[in-house]
Amino acid sequence: MPYSNILKDHLARPRNAGELADANRVAEQTNPACGDRLKLSLRVRGGRIEAARFLAYGCPPTLACGSVLTELIEGLTVDEALRVSRAEIIAAVGGLPARKTHAAALAVETLHQAIGQIHRQV
Repeated sequence: MPYSNILKDHLARPRNAGELADANRVAEQTNPACGDRLKLSLRVRGGRIEAARFLAYGCPPTLACGSVLTELIEGLTVDEALRVSRAEIIAAVGGLPARKTHAAALAVETLHQAIGQIHRQV
């Protein structure tokens, strides 16, 4: 399965890439099988994700999934963001080859780690 035009667009023009200076939640996960890493920085206020930024290291789908993830979660409440699924991320990048779906899983796991920080403080 070739990469979709949507995925290629996220590779060429990643959304929300970089550090978030005023982040109050930061999480980083690594896929132990392939070594891909995703770092997610969030600014959460009043239970809502006001801003999200990412840094990705690894295969192109990891970068694209990080980009799509930030677009999907900005403006959501923490509870809404917890419902973002791997399938939703895969659909948002226009599909992924089966051997690359780990990129969407990494995005969801990193999001859950960041949001878990919020839930532990409540």
